[in-house]
Amino acid sequence: MLNMDFSQRVVIHEREQEWQASPAAGVLRKPLAREEAERGHATSIVRYAPGARFNRHDHPGGEEILVLDGVFSDESGDYGAGSYFRNPEGFKHAPFSKEGCTILVKLHQFQVGDTERLCVDTNETPWLPGSGNLRVMPLHQFGTESTALVHWPAGERFQMHRHMGGEEIYVIRGELIDEHGHYPKGSWIRSPHGSVHFPYVKEDTLIWVKTGHLT
Repeated sequence: MLNMDFSQRVVIHEREQEWQASPAAGVLRKPLAREEAERGHATSIVRYAPGARFNRHDHPGGEEILVLDGVFSDESGDYGAGSYFRNPEGFKHAPFSKEGCTILVKLHQFQVGDTERLCVDTNETPWLPGSGNLRVMPLHQFGTESTALVHWPAGERFQMHRHMGGEEIYVIRGELIDEHGHYPKGSWIRSPHGSVHFPYVKEDTLIWVKTGHLT
């Protein structure tokens, strides 16, 4: 097990982690949270070398992916950087990457009843106004769980707030800051239900954020 106590705050700076081998040649990963070695709940950064591929498989409990760089592909299409998609339980594919890619992957974490397959090209999706000068791009909502991209312009501050149902953040670019520390590009922060913080940025920053899923 790795970081499976959801009552604890966890911060991982990706650049400080070593790449680990996966069952597929040319596919490396940096585990962030993991229930078992090759099944169950898992959150990871995964890198495909050019030409790497996995055999056809399904994902009990669903699969959620954000493409960070390169192009990720399977039988359903090619997904460049900024693609966000969700493959529900029962969906089967044989993923690969011709040119190589890096992805944020969450496995076996769909809420019961969430059976929709979803694909969002965040490069083509309009931003919505958020609190203050923040811009928000909703990606997915089901039950208590919400997922979005949030753009922070340089110098922006957000009010102190409480995370009901927890919060999970991945910093795509820039640097997020709060009273607990600094989180540069590649940082993963998981805050438990009921936790509080006062985030702000000094530079233009983009984060992926998920809330309401850690009760």
